[in-house]
This record gives sequence, C-alpha cells and structure tokens, in this order.
Amino acid sequence: MGIFKKAKETVPCTVEVSHRFESLHAHVRFDNGAVVHPGDEVLVHGAPIMAAYGEVIVERRTATITRATPIERWWTRATGDLGFMELCEFSFSEELMA
Repeated sequence: MGIFKKAKETVPCTVEVSHRFESLHAHVRFDNGAVVHPGDEVLVHGAPIMAAYGEVIVERRTATITRATPIERWWTRATGDLGFMELCEFSFSEELMA
C-alpha cells in the first residue's frame, strides 16, 4: 500500500439492528475477522434495515472497508482525543435560568 493510495477490501459481515426498550443499537461484525483501524471507512451494502419497535433483525451482508493512508491514520490518532473532548464539554444540570 502506498502513502497516498487507499486499499479497499470486501468482506462478509453480519449486521444486527435492535429496536427494543432494553437496547437500541446497530452492530456490524466482520465474519472473516477483519479489523477496522482509526481513519478507515466501512460501507455496508444493501438496503437500509428498519426494525420495528420490539424487533431485533440479524442479516448477512457484505461490506467494503476503505483503508486509511498512513497520513490519514496518523491525523486521526493525533486529533481523535480533541474530538472526544468536545463531547465532554456539556453537562446535564438542573440549573434554572432567571
């Protein structure tokens, strides 16, 4: 892989979408053990999965992983903590506004 060239990898995956009171989530597991690193992009192929309330849907799909270049990977690691800190700059308080 070159410094500026992005590698693409097509992998089988399992998608689980839950829309229940106990859990609202969407997870993707790569069936071949592929690992996603900082800066990589994942595109799951197929129509959107719409789970009605109370349902959990599990489907087999394929996904394309676009690997980040070494520079993008470095930049993502270097700036990732800053993005996280932005999320920490809010609070849920019961302060009343006058």
